[in-house]
Amino acid sequence: MTKTVGEIAAQIASSFRLAKAAGWDPVGLQFGDPDAVVGRVAVCHDVTQAVVDRIVAGNIDLVVAYHPLLFRATTRLIAGSNAAGRAFRLIANGTALTVVHTAFDVLPGGTADSLAAALGLHDVSAFGPAWGQDTAKVITFAPEPSVDRIVSAMADAGAGHIGGYTSCSYRSEGIGTFIPDGAAHPAVGSTGRLNTAEETRVEMVMESARVGAVVAALVHAHPYEEPGYDVVESRSNAGFIGRVGRLPEPVTPQELADLVRARLGGVVRVAGDRPIRTVAVIPGSGGSFLGGADADAVVTGDVSHHQARDAVARGISVVDPGHAATERPGVKALYAAVADIFETTIDMTDVDPDPWKER
Repeated sequence: MTKTVGEIAAQIASSFRLAKAAGWDPVGLQFGDPDAVVGRVAVCHDVTQAVVDRIVAGNIDLVVAYHPLLFRATTRLIAGSNAAGRAFRLIANGTALTVVHTAFDVLPGGTADSLAAALGLHDVSAFGPAWGQDTAKVITFAPEPSVDRIVSAMADAGAGHIGGYTSCSYRSEGIGTFIPDGAAHPAVGSTGRLNTAEETRVEMVMESARVGAVVAALVHAHPYEEPGYDVVESRSNAGFIGRVGRLPEPVTPQELADLVRARLGGVVRVAGDRPIRTVAVIPGSGGSFLGGADADAVVTGDVSHHQARDAVARGISVVDPGHAATERPGVKALYAAVADIFETTIDMTDVDPDPWKER
């Protein structure tokens, strides 16, 4: 059975929970024709020039990349060796591109879990929220017989989506009071006097961009002439980009660095001198999460001088093998996951995007 670019991209978005990606991250279909039929899929770490060469030579219809190719908005796509030029070449070749990045980092079994497993950590737990798109909560009050209809309407407009769950709401019971004026036409109660009504408070979250549609659906489904509702900005339901666990035996920072070099490769830097039993891992650039790591050591990439100094001052050792090295186990897991979705999947994760070389 053939599948289109759009069908596979939608399946990846659902299976890999792309809605859990960090709010700044351009995951999902970056370019391509959603209606184009897919014969061959490839998976890569970065869309480098070497990867583009292999894609063109291999007649690949869809690329699933870990890192975005177009990380920032662009106004020009002109042939060349930069990111926009590589995008131009793929588009000219009829190749579509979809991206998973931080959504796959936080996914159970994704990049963060794969990194923890590669280092042999036990009793692993998550830390470090990667906040997604701006969200809001809409709160309304309605008579109980109308609540299911209102929740259904709000859900159809985009409210109540949390990970793999839909129509999520919270309900609590209470008493509402109101005095209708002479021009009002209340659904319950009488004009000119204080009325009380048993009501259910309904709360649902949504992306901020959907608030207008959700409120319109709420008002349309509500039995009251003038339904009450509140819109509250919120941060909710983040995925966690870090993992922390324990080693089988205590090690020195240098021994941990040797383990990292053996398991991940990369040009390894190490800071700190205290014994290590618990280790936190963050794939990619994890320096900003060091403060939230409750561990003896942190393994991550792109740690700055000042971040390392601050960590050591707090008694935390840092092992930095580079950005790409911390992502390699997860990228291998990505290939395996995509191959389960689409049987004709080509592995291009062996093309190493790391610019740093040990001399």
